[in-house]
Amino acid sequence: MKLRLPGRRDTTETTPAAETDASTDAAARAAGKGRPTPKRSEAQGRRAGPPPPPPTTRKEAYKRMRQTQASRRVESRAGAARGDDNYLPARDRGPVRKLVRDVVDSRRNVGSFFLVIAAVALLGVIVPSLAVKNYSSVVLLAFFLVLIVDSVVLSRRIKRKVAERFPNDPQAKRTRGLVWYGISRSTMIRRWRFPKPEVPLGTEV
Repeated sequence: MKLRLPGRRDTTETTPAAETDASTDAAARAAGKGRPTPKRSEAQGRRAGPPPPPPTTRKEAYKRMRQTQASRRVESRAGAARGDDNYLPARDRGPVRKLVRDVVDSRRNVGSFFLVIAAVALLGVIVPSLAVKNYSSVVLLAFFLVLIVDSVVLSRRIKRKVAERFPNDPQAKRTRGLVWYGISRSTMIRRWRFPKPEVPLGTEV
């Protein structure tokens, strides 16, 4: 016979509720322990830290707002420069427009020399010599003729590549806008193009 002191409970006796609570706690610990306990340094590295205190003056609030806007502009500019659709304007978005840019950037375009020829034409206007004026006019006229021929060749290449790659794309069916988009890009100097060229010259697109 086993004696029990008043106010003491036999440790060998367990109630069904206690067994249920113990099993629930064990299951919860097992579910939450599905991965190794992270190291203290790793846990501190993932910790976001306390938020910065609110600005105390209007000047400080305005300064923070300008810093936030500046960082967003830098991020947007970098994303657009590398051709990320999330940051590009509507006219540059989509795989069809990217294909047009690659077609233009993979070849040497006559339109890239437009600024040089424009400088020659301006020189012919400034210099009072009649011979210089005549030569500059001839150069300008010849350049525009060659530019027209090169633009026709470029437009045909754009239409062919777009039809091959995207035969069922609704954007690919508006070839007039795509051709104008490519020709306008071809008239810019390569290093000034935006988004930046992603293919080197001579690449087969």
